[in-house]
Amino acid sequence: MAAKIPVTIITGFLGSGKTTLIRHLLQNNQGRRIAVLVNEFGELGIDGDLLRSCQVCDDETLADGQSTAVKASLPDIVELTNGCLCCTVQEEFLPVMLELLKRRDSLDCILIETSGLALPKPLIKAFRWHEISHAVTVDGVITVVDCEAVSTGTIATDLQALEAQRQADPNLDHETPIQELFEDQLACADLVILNKADLVDAQTQAHVEQLVQQELPRAVKIVSSQHGQLDPNLLLGFQAAVEHHLSSRPSHHDEEEDHDHDDEITSAHLVLDRAFDPVLLRQQLETLVQEQEIYRIKGFVAVPQKTMRLVMQGVGKRFDQFYDRPWHPEELKQTRLVFIGRALNAAQIEHRLTALPTV
Repeated sequence: MAAKIPVTIITGFLGSGKTTLIRHLLQNNQGRRIAVLVNEFGELGIDGDLLRSCQVCDDETLADGQSTAVKASLPDIVELTNGCLCCTVQEEFLPVMLELLKRRDSLDCILIETSGLALPKPLIKAFRWHEISHAVTVDGVITVVDCEAVSTGTIATDLQALEAQRQADPNLDHETPIQELFEDQLACADLVILNKADLVDAQTQAHVEQLVQQELPRAVKIVSSQHGQLDPNLLLGFQAAVEHHLSSRPSHHDEEEDHDHDDEITSAHLVLDRAFDPVLLRQQLETLVQEQEIYRIKGFVAVPQKTMRLVMQGVGKRFDQFYDRPWHPEELKQTRLVFIGRALNAAQIEHRLTALPTV
């Protein structure tokens, strides 16, 4: 049986330097074939120069000359010039992972850059899902800390921008204080990086390290860095299998998570070789949400007599849809939907959808 692909999760607030860290790691990958997943609400971590020669990138994508991501629609994944891969994810975590696993023979490891404002443990728990648990494991969690910001009594250089980012992301728990998010990031870490250490003196750095150490529930190595320039061998290869050892990583939300029995959350991934009337499909999906405990629905729909692909997504009872791009000539016009919820009846979902009349 093939070994599981190690996944490294990199978290840290806006401006902490996780983007620069990932960029440096990719530029010095030492021959490793790395896939990078970046949350859409976070900062991407790929230097624009690395993307410019990719055939899937266009001039408009990189017109601003800044570090950016190609907002590639699934299952498109950007192939970088150094042999690495990159894609942006938001609600599409499971489909993206499944696409990457089709390439598992050509991957050595996966990096996931979180938005920096999401709680780490729910993401880690997703690696227990049976669809991917056999093939990937969370090798370690790296938390990047803005050393200069912490030295001044804050946790981010621009708290106003941090709060704006939080309010802009509908997937976050807006009731969680930012300080608690910071503490949860530290509590989940296998390695803490005090970045921007060159902006403080040695005494201040020692004080920041002491403050961070107080938030760590167990022995965790703390290292300092300038511009994220660290040896890749320090960042990879923890072999922590984090998803199986979450009890040693306390969170402010543990009681809430235990009460909700998150391990019962399941997913259903349907691929149907047919088109749907979007009105009838949406009505059926709304009915299914009332009958089952479905939290999220997202996917692509083939619509009769339409040359464009329809994106349909639902969060709870709220649905929206839009046409994102034309179908490619070589692309199968399939309807692909992902359902995430509790104790889903996948057979019933498929039966109800396939029973809809063809148009």
